[in-house]
Amino acid sequence: MRLKDKVAVVTGSGRGIGEGIVMRFAEEGAKVVVNDVNEADANAVVEKVKAAGGQAVGVIGSVASRQVVQGMVDTAIKEFGTLDIMVNNAGITRDAMLHKMTDEQWDQVIAVNLTGVFYGIQCAAIFMREKGYGKIINISSTSAFGNPGQLNYAATKAAIIGMTKTAAKELGQKNVNVNAIAPGMIWTDMMKNMPQSAKDRIDQMLPAIMPLNRKGSPLDVANLALFLASEESQFMTGHVLFCEGGMKA
Repeated sequence: MRLKDKVAVVTGSGRGIGEGIVMRFAEEGAKVVVNDVNEADANAVVEKVKAAGGQAVGVIGSVASRQVVQGMVDTAIKEFGTLDIMVNNAGITRDAMLHKMTDEQWDQVIAVNLTGVFYGIQCAAIFMREKGYGKIINISSTSAFGNPGQLNYAATKAAIIGMTKTAAKELGQKNVNVNAIAPGMIWTDMMKNMPQSAKDRIDQMLPAIMPLNRKGSPLDVANLALFLASEESQFMTGHVLFCEGGMKA
């Protein structure tokens, strides 16, 4: 098992990409702290892990709260004895075209997607520096390079890349690896809940924009996160790995 006896926190892991990462980590032997704002979703993932023979515990709350994020780190240490891996996955969208975007839409996305990732990096890093070991994985997006109607979201996902590279430079001498994953079109509830007309347009565009000609799955991202969490990536830090079917090719 590639993560045997490792302890991981995965934010925003009640479903979608976060849930996929939790389940993949648990399959490989990790003990996992599951976080989500939706208690039912978080508890359901915890039960899935336990039903498969793994160990997991839930922490409910938004990463926009430092207290909640610190609580995840504290829970990992209290329940499982340590913290080895921090995955900052939680994110939201509040889409609107630039000229229509409200202060509330901007502030909500910044609070979760940017400040929440800062809290996750910092709270984990304080412990990992002292331990002399750690893996921090931040979930960015191909939207970091711009996407109409997502000025707020794109700003946060671009900022995550800058934070990843800076944290990698600061923490490298403490044996803490910091990397990011930038998913593209991943078939999660966020995409499933789009209007049918939008989904139809995506299907029509796929052959032209994506060499692999399919939408990604949470497992695609989870497998990449597993690599970054494992010892196989020990000589990698400060990188952004794209998981997008060749869109950037």
